[in-house]
Amino acid sequence: LLVIIVTFQNIRWIAMTVYPIHYKDLIEKYSEKYEIDPYLAVAIMKNESRFNPEAVSKKDAKGLMQIAPVTGEWASKKLGIPNYSEDMLFKPELNIQFGIWYLSILKQEFDGNIELVIAGYNAGNGSVRRWLSDPKYSKDGKTLHNIPFKETRIYKRKVLRDYKIYTKIYK
Repeated sequence: LLVIIVTFQNIRWIAMTVYPIHYKDLIEKYSEKYEIDPYLAVAIMKNESRFNPEAVSKKDAKGLMQIAPVTGEWASKKLGIPNYSEDMLFKPELNIQFGIWYLSILKQEFDGNIELVIAGYNAGNGSVRRWLSDPKYSKDGKTLHNIPFKETRIYKRKVLRDYKIYTKIYK
């Protein structure tokens, strides 16, 4: 029995090492404020930046949750952030707040459908809306049976996988 307990503890420790949670306090703070599952936010952050606050994408998205400049501008206005500048997207707290706030916007728009929220975070809500209205991608207008962007298909699969793993390890 002791061997089983020790083995279980080691497996969990290894899993926590491979699937860490960085910025836990900030994630919990904004996940609670905007009613988003913190493990979804962590899974997105892991896939977006690998927890690197200085990350910049090919499309110029910045920081931990890879906020696009246009999204940062919009979020700063909606959230009343004074003296906003793009460089502020490298500040972990602001970046996490914007990312989780945006997830809450997508969650409302897509009626809590986690797969659509994830696809929307990657490809934009406009793309997801277009796909939902196209019978090639959605049979019912509510779910996607096919995602035309390969990057978004892979992203959704990875984020869902990591979301499930984070939930199992930490809940």
